[in-house]
Amino acid sequence: MLARELIISLDAMGGDNAPDIVIEGANIARERYPNLHFLIYGNKTEIAPLISKYPLLADCHELRHTEKTISAGDKPGQALRRGRDSSMGLALQSVNDGEACAAVSAGNTGALMAMAKFMLRTMPGIDRPALASLLPTSRGECVALDLGANVECTEKNLVQFAVMGAAFARTVLGLKKPTVGLLNVGVEELKGNDVVKKADRILRETSLPMEFVGFTEGDGLAGGEVDVVVTDGFTGNVALKTTEGTARMISNLLSDALRDSIWSKIGYLFVRSSLKGLKDHLDPNNHNGAVFMGLSGIVVKSHGSASGAGFASAIGVAADMSANDLFGKIAADLKSFEEEQTGVSQEKAS
Repeated sequence: MLARELIISLDAMGGDNAPDIVIEGANIARERYPNLHFLIYGNKTEIAPLISKYPLLADCHELRHTEKTISAGDKPGQALRRGRDSSMGLALQSVNDGEACAAVSAGNTGALMAMAKFMLRTMPGIDRPALASLLPTSRGECVALDLGANVECTEKNLVQFAVMGAAFARTVLGLKKPTVGLLNVGVEELKGNDVVKKADRILRETSLPMEFVGFTEGDGLAGGEVDVVVTDGFTGNVALKTTEGTARMISNLLSDALRDSIWSKIGYLFVRSSLKGLKDHLDPNNHNGAVFMGLSGIVVKSHGSASGAGFASAIGVAADMSANDLFGKIAADLKSFEEEQTGVSQEKAS
């Protein structure tokens, strides 16, 4: 439960099933976080009847009308030129103006990133924002970034991602000193390209509130070997889609196997609760909510195909980050890191 009122802006028209799932998700999130209030942007004619279905939302929202939307087919440049007064653009603007703590959208990812970078700018000390999210592991959850914002990265980018990812883990997962690993083709120091090797050397010299463990492989991501997995956006997006596809495959195979015969159906009765727990753990809706880390404002991207419960999870990520001072943690860590690196450089020079 949140200790103070938090205002979250919602792009009600973004996503495959908007605005229905957005309003349903807001209602579910309000049940979990009684101190939430919403600024809802979109077509009033479509949204008002949906809100009326949920009495819980009656006194905790403000509906702001706009007929303009960003479609799935709009390119980032088009969104920047024509989307400032769209439901997505207005939700972002409310964060920039200080009206809202965070914005949540299930709309066009490229457009959302471009508009967020333009309207909110990056934090001091951050060269590029990264897309970060929680992924299921055999031990619970881990933070993974970058999941698609930057196809190519420098070692400096990866180091900044590690700092931000550790702050994410402390904020959302409640870890005092999260373990951090660089995704690589092997755990030996000689393996990998020059970028990850250089990032590894830099991170080994840090003493921030995180424990850098070196390299981790793809199976380590699923196995929960580290709390934070850092990689470039190309590799991260492939890992994300592979994780989601594997989760769906396991769920489908289990369903097929349990319907295969009368004996499997009987056996299912004895393991039903355990299997439900497994299915819930693998369900992407329960880990929904990718954050554009490094911006001067909290922006959370929901899956475009998320359910109402999934959109509520994305709102929950925005609420947790807003309530637990994510920016303060990142800013403090970046300052400490820069001071530390300055000291290292001076020692080497002398």
